Amino acid sequence: MNGSALLNIGIFGIFVAATLVVVIRASRNTKTAADYLAAGRAFTGPQNGVAIAGDYLSAASFLGIAGAIALNGYDGFLYSIGFLVAWLIALLLVAELLRNTGKYTMGDVLSFRMKQRPVRAAAATSTMAVSFFYLLAQMAGAGGLVALLLGITGKFGQAIVIAVVGALMIAYVLIGGMKGTTWVQIIKAVLLIIGAGLMTVWVLAKFGFNLSAVLGAAVDAAPKAGEKLLGPGLQYGATGTSKLDFLSLALALVLGTAGLPHILMRFYTVPTAKEARRSVVWAIWLIGLFYLFTLVLGYGAGALVGADKIRAAPGGPNSAAPLLAEALGGPLLLGLIAAVAFATILAVVAGLTITASASFAHDIYANIIKKGEAEDKDAEVKVARRTAVVIGIVSILGGIAANGQNIAFLVALAFAVAASANLPTILYSLFWKRFNTSGALWSIYGGLAVTITLIVLSPAVSGKPTSMFKNVDFALFPLSNPGIVSIPVAFLLGYIGTVMSKERDKEKYAEMEVRALTGVGAEKAVAH
Repeated sequence: MNGSALLNIGIFGIFVAATLVVVIRASRNTKTAADYLAAGRAFTGPQNGVAIAGDYLSAASFLGIAGAIALNGYDGFLYSIGFLVAWLIALLLVAELLRNTGKYTMGDVLSFRMKQRPVRAAAATSTMAVSFFYLLAQMAGAGGLVALLLGITGKFGQAIVIAVVGALMIAYVLIGGMKGTTWVQIIKAVLLIIGAGLMTVWVLAKFGFNLSAVLGAAVDAAPKAGEKLLGPGLQYGATGTSKLDFLSLALALVLGTAGLPHILMRFYTVPTAKEARRSVVWAIWLIGLFYLFTLVLGYGAGALVGADKIRAAPGGPNSAAPLLAEALGGPLLLGLIAAVAFATILAVVAGLTITASASFAHDIYANIIKKGEAEDKDAEVKVARRTAVVIGIVSILGGIAANGQNIAFLVALAFAVAASANLPTILYSLFWKRFNTSGALWSIYGGLAVTITLIVLSPAVSGKPTSMFKNVDFALFPLSNPGIVSIPVAFLLGYIGTVMSKERDKEKYAEMEVRALTGVGAEKAVAH
């Protein structure tokens, strides 16, 4: 192992040690289910806004988008635009109403005026599916990143690395719960934005703080793509199918955020709906600033590293940002940026794991198996911790299978599942008086089934050199992202399921509407 690899391990080790200390300190106040699952609702709007940015700015945002812009220019930046615009839907339609209506999970909101057990089971199933796809992306990013840092090119060595990331993630969740995880996300968001900002200024300084010069150098460094880097169509404009694929991807990105369970769960860590709204405003500013940085980082990587070198690197497109760091500041900056990227992966997988485990413990165990009457007040937390271990193991195995894929693309699949299975049901529950249990089940299970079926039958999984399984071809669906089909189908299924059932509960809807809009009767913060 060379000196730079040891330096990288040392920097990463310092970060892990520091965050574990923070997590252990946070765990001292984790006594009840509200502490473990919702951080005691003790975070302010700005704090939670930074944590949301930490949760949302995943490895896909940093590694995947920088690589997509470096190789595909304008078309790669569309990921940034989609991820950012999505927050307007979360702010205007979901954040405040969700905080007022729920307690710990998305299932609380969806089952508020429905039959509890079937709807909670559906919500938990959907949460697990979205979390799994998202975890795949983060774990794949971990494998590629460490392959680059430590020179580990063998699949077995990368698998070991993914397993280590999984073990650390499980430790964060078991020890610190939501409070510890939130502090890790806050620290990571600050480091990531500072690190990306530093690299952005450094790139611009190399070109006389002239963005046009950066773009021109990127065009000169990619003679095959040339001027196409600066306009739409390099990745999504060659055929009619690729244009449809872009439209499908855009729909999934813009509508998916408001249905992501690990983002929705963050709204329960603040004391009031007003703070939930403030946290989204803070998140939008921080995330928007970061995505402006990715534009410079992506084109800067294309200019200073070159598309051919990025493609040939062990992590493929995901290596663009670390390779740019090395080109700018040598092994030290590479080590620092890689540690930040690793922190990004750790924080996001911890957030995903606690969300999925909380959904199982609260929706399945406490409200379905125990019918809301657990024999032990700490039973929900115990079940959440055990579930976190199982989810950690499954995500490690999935990450090993997905290693080498472009993680921005894998995250887009998670967004498609969230936009199809979750968003229609959330919006119908909050805004449609007639919506009922049958509609919710049709929407969630139907949206989930259609999305996953289309993903399995898409070129993302088989039939192309870039597919997950390159040597087989069962791609019957032509689009890589199913959003353009699955999202309207899920809305339609929710409507059909509702009108076919005679179930109505006007009183419960009226109660939900008052609570959602005013906060009367909403879950309050607990004083310690």
